[in-house]
Amino acid sequence: MTSPIRHARAALAIIALALLTAPALAQLDFDTKAPFAVLMDYESGTILFQKDADAPMEPASMAKLMTVEIVFSKLKNGSLSMDDEFFISEHAWRDGGAASGGSTMFAELNSKVRVEDLLKSVVIQSGNDASIALAEGIGGTEDTFARIMNERAEELGLTGSHFTNSAGLPDEDMYVSARDLANLARHIIRSYPEYYGMFSEPEFEWNGINQQNRNSLLEMGIGVDGLKTGHTESAGYGEVVSTTEGGRRLIAVLHGLGSMNERAEEARKLVTWGTRSFEPINAFEAGEIVAEIAVYGGASPTVGVVGEDGVALYIPKGSKRCLSARVTYHAPIRPPVDRGDKLAELEVLCDGQLIQTAPLYAADSVEEGDVMRKASDALRELAFGWL
Repeated sequence: MTSPIRHARAALAIIALALLTAPALAQLDFDTKAPFAVLMDYESGTILFQKDADAPMEPASMAKLMTVEIVFSKLKNGSLSMDDEFFISEHAWRDGGAASGGSTMFAELNSKVRVEDLLKSVVIQSGNDASIALAEGIGGTEDTFARIMNERAEELGLTGSHFTNSAGLPDEDMYVSARDLANLARHIIRSYPEYYGMFSEPEFEWNGINQQNRNSLLEMGIGVDGLKTGHTESAGYGEVVSTTEGGRRLIAVLHGLGSMNERAEEARKLVTWGTRSFEPINAFEAGEIVAEIAVYGGASPTVGVVGEDGVALYIPKGSKRCLSARVTYHAPIRPPVDRGDKLAELEVLCDGQLIQTAPLYAADSVEEGDVMRKASDALRELAFGWL
């Protein structure tokens, strides 16, 4: 007798399509009040839900995740120590301290504070003064640190984000996408397990002042262990959330909500739906080729694409018999292609409605082809195009 998993996998008829734009993800039986939202499976990077995931939005304090990533990376490579001390400048004190009216660790002007205390302030209670002090301690000025943030964002493939300050203070030139925040959270969890536990610490005390973690979901008993809230008057309330409820980790991003209570409730609903409404299908094993896609002018005419560690899909319960799939990519793919480059996405559909996407990567490297290869590909493009 054929198992339900094998039946569902057999239903995934794979075709390759070269697309210039990707269609929006259908949400089946779930929606959220948040104008911007993403729900991601941590292990595979599969997107289970999205709503204006690539639209630019004001990040508020969720921008601090980029600041934290840079600090974590320097701690890990040894160029920074938890015991290093950074100066509290007038900029940090005035624009990020108590006088600013925002979240603060209440660091004293012209004092020096250990990196560990500054970092915990940023992670646990979102101290703006602490974030600025870290930026100035690493970059010399906050403007220089913003350039470091943008360079690092480019390295991490965060193509929908631009940073102008370390704390997420309002600036019309600073923006992120919900998808970028989810990918940044995934990177932090995977790359810095030795530091990630900070995000679930319940409180932070500095200079006799005790402040609670701003992430109220930590206390709900739904497996949440991070990451970051954000709020400004212009942006509304948002949050980057990670949960291990149900035996696997999910990452959620929501933004643009009207209150702290609405933010907490919408985040709870999204992660609860994600943990209860899907069942796994091991669609492709690690290294198994999902599809071959054309490489224009390459030494090889095609390159295989694979999942990061195979492709594990999470299919909405009750939808197995409606499944089909396709591989989409932006054509033409040009050499050189490096093994591991993200080239395409596997799109899973139910009765023609897109319900899920999973990233696909080059299985091999492809160098530039010789003159004859380039010429033949040019003729083929003239005759047939790349679609």
